[in-house]
Amino acid sequence: MQQASWQDAVYEALRRAGIRQLAYVPDAGHARLIARAHEDPEMRAIVLTTEEEGVALATGAWLGGERAVLLMQSSGVGNCINMLSLPQNAHVPFFTLITMRGEWGEFNPWQVPMGSATPRVLEAMGVHVLRAERAEEAAATVEAAAALAFDSTVSVAVLLSQRLIGPKVFVR
Repeated sequence: MQQASWQDAVYEALRRAGIRQLAYVPDAGHARLIARAHEDPEMRAIVLTTEEEGVALATGAWLGGERAVLLMQSSGVGNCINMLSLPQNAHVPFFTLITMRGEWGEFNPWQVPMGSATPRVLEAMGVHVLRAERAEEAAATVEAAAALAFDSTVSVAVLLSQRLIGPKVFVR
């Protein structure tokens, strides 16, 4: 039997929060959450071609009576800037989990600018930003963020630090 990981604890926090749709652009940092969603008959895992589709999907899920989460990487935040106005103007909650790049042990210099700007960009668009740095705080942070988003009808992002998810390694 596989030992439970912080990702499993985060997945269970999503379930407790009533999340039934999990939208994602494929990302190694979210691989365990994505796999769990695909295995779960009560969860609908929806692969996207671009991150801003997930903002619209989450808005539509709420309007249809369900809760959704968008999984993306920090580089995808730049693709969503304009679309982040949708949940704010529609007065619906938006909830996202973002794996960070451009931080701890980053090998790819193209990831650094957006990784550094992600918190400020989100905040400038009216998104409340929480951050998980350690495995033992990840599930509680996700649970608190989901409560804030869905109970207060606001946009909330949880940044999962690169130190938490582990640095990506360039293989030649």
